[in-house]
Amino acid sequence: MTTKEIAKHVIDTLPGNATFDDIIHALYVGAKFRHGEHEILENKGISHGKAVKRLKKWVK
Repeated sequence: MTTKEIAKHVIDTLPGNATFDDIIHALYVGAKFRHGEHEILENKGISHGKAVKRLKKWVK
């Protein structure tokens, strides 16, 4: 799927009263998830254990 097709799909799934801010946010979040998935497929992600350790530093 091309970037343009993804953008159209994201916009089509939003409610009819979505604002430009809603559209931009949805596109941004989707892009970040796709980037993360791509990194995981290339074994660039971190293990669950490491993620838990990092999260413990942020959440107290």
